[in-house]
Amino acid sequence: MPEGVQHIGKVLIAAGAVLALIGLVMLLSGRIPWLGKLPGDILIERKNFTVYFPLATSILISILLTLLFWLFGRR
Repeated sequence: MPEGVQHIGKVLIAAGAVLALIGLVMLLSGRIPWLGKLPGDILIERKNFTVYFPLATSILISILLTLLFWLFGRR
């Protein structure tokens, strides 16, 4: 097989694994009671609308993913 086809295959497998992991996290996120309710998450409630921005949760997930990719990237 040409080298380019093998590279595309690896990229598609990696993308599928990442999507499966994201789906798993979304399914299990309701079972982690503190996720989405950290100090630093912004919640604005008014009479006819609600705005929620999970700032601290996003930073925590970003740090965890950065560490994970850094560990697996060191081959």
